[in-house]
Amino acid sequence: MVLFKVSRVDTTPFDGQKPGTSGLRKKVKVFVQPHYLHNFVQATFNALTEEKVRGATLVVSGDGRYFSKEAIQIITKMSAANGVRRVWIGQNGLLSTPAVSAVIRERVGADGSKATGAFILTASHNPGGPNEDFGIKYNMENGGPAPEGITNKIYEYTTTIKEYLIAADLPDVDISTTGVTNFTGPEGPFDVEVFDSASDYIKLMKSIFDFESIRKLLTSPKFTFCYDALHGVAGAYAKSIFVDELGAQERSLLNCTPKEDFGGGHPDPNLTYAKELVARLGLGKSEPQDEPPEFGAAADGDADRNMILGKRFFVTPSDSVAIIAANAVEAIPYFSSGLKGVARSMPTSAALDVVAKHLNLKFFEVPTGWKFFGNLMDAGLCSVCGEESFGTGSDHIREKDGIWAVLAWLSILAYKNKDKLEDKLVTVEDIVRQHWATYGRHYYTRYDYENVDAGAAKELMAYLVKLQSSLSEVNEIIKGVRSDVSNVVHADEFEYKDPVDGSVSSHQGIRYLFEDGSRLIFRLSGTGSEGATIRLYIEQYEKDPSKIGRLSNEALAPLVEVALKLSKMEEFTGRSAPTVIT
Repeated sequence: MVLFKVSRVDTTPFDGQKPGTSGLRKKVKVFVQPHYLHNFVQATFNALTEEKVRGATLVVSGDGRYFSKEAIQIITKMSAANGVRRVWIGQNGLLSTPAVSAVIRERVGADGSKATGAFILTASHNPGGPNEDFGIKYNMENGGPAPEGITNKIYEYTTTIKEYLIAADLPDVDISTTGVTNFTGPEGPFDVEVFDSASDYIKLMKSIFDFESIRKLLTSPKFTFCYDALHGVAGAYAKSIFVDELGAQERSLLNCTPKEDFGGGHPDPNLTYAKELVARLGLGKSEPQDEPPEFGAAADGDADRNMILGKRFFVTPSDSVAIIAANAVEAIPYFSSGLKGVARSMPTSAALDVVAKHLNLKFFEVPTGWKFFGNLMDAGLCSVCGEESFGTGSDHIREKDGIWAVLAWLSILAYKNKDKLEDKLVTVEDIVRQHWATYGRHYYTRYDYENVDAGAAKELMAYLVKLQSSLSEVNEIIKGVRSDVSNVVHADEFEYKDPVDGSVSSHQGIRYLFEDGSRLIFRLSGTGSEGATIRLYIEQYEKDPSKIGRLSNEALAPLVEVALKLSKMEEFTGRSAPTVIT
């Protein structure tokens, strides 16, 4: 037992650094400023009720990005000083965001302890490295992100904080080796346990999916598979799950060594940044040397997002959640008794809506942010949910879950092929096209304009809101651009009243809804670390079976032209093209 003492360190408040729904994200150079991380951590402790801090068990881990190791030691020492009883750390400081949620909800310590919250160190899909991004957020006892009531309190404390508590003389803990280290402080014992990052999460996955049926698929000579972790934390789980448990070949894994800078890449699982996987699946600009695998998937930095690919075929995230929901009861044991309901974020395409109506399921449209799904899940109203930003999940935890989504797709493929492994396989493309034939197709794309001048972005959004006051003017502009685009019949700023707690979330995105079911959505995103990101969502619904096989960019071209002219995108932002198209 090592004795430590508590120090009170004078500090100064933040200056307007308000955490968003995904926590606080800034460049590493900001976080390494004196007391910067300390301020946020102490403000979080101050914002929580005493029983959630004193004597509590907290998880502290993340995606392993640059500055994580130093941050873990700082948070551990501050936890000790604030009266926390024990801290749980994933080996090497690695825990995916969904695994943190699972650990909070499922893990029981040797002494019967359970976690009441977690500091998650991640900037999600943003790049890492000494000149890139770092982030931190707090998750609650249900395993989900802190609600606005808590994040608002955290922000208020960061603007008034005068001191923080730290056990500065507490030695650094070796996070590379599993085991428990015991300390003694002024108020009694304080323990730090380093545990295997994957075991709790794998146990949960095995309780949800039929691993044996997936194993039969992955070991079939007819089925080929590729998984790209983009050098993020998913690599800490990939070999154990896909190779050791499910029998995939180790050569099926791409970029599965977690790195502090994600190998110099951008750990965002989309067609722009997952270049190696995209090329291997036959979706690159040149034909691959080898025959593409039947199935491919990628993860982001903290493994809560996913991209699903078939051979020469991309599955949009909006289609992905709809297809999982449509097949969940038959293909995934966890859902064998039925779905409680489904939900999507407002910008996500209405593909899930059609499935919900067809299957007579409860359906919810919520603002962007996983906490809104969490409220529905805690109330027993939602089983499967998703966001167009490559996030998919279920009520097994309270975060989106990239590896869960991959296992869900493998389960559907295994179910569709259970009697066909000796014959011609039912492919990813087959499943998607059959879904379109049954439910119709939602042509969909998203344009991201990243690091736009924040003032210009706000002006653009204000212009679009003002334009909504006269739909006749809107439709006149549209007809002047494309006469073949239908009229706008409704326009608003999306507002959501939570059916569980009654809270109201306003200004959640600007919507233009067309007579034929098409939609244009404009939204400012808070996931970047600098400037503003404008996201433009374009969707067209097609029920005619003879028209569901068109190329997406061709089907959406008229609406894209309308959206850019209607919003005066280039005029406001100076951008002639988006940073990323997904």
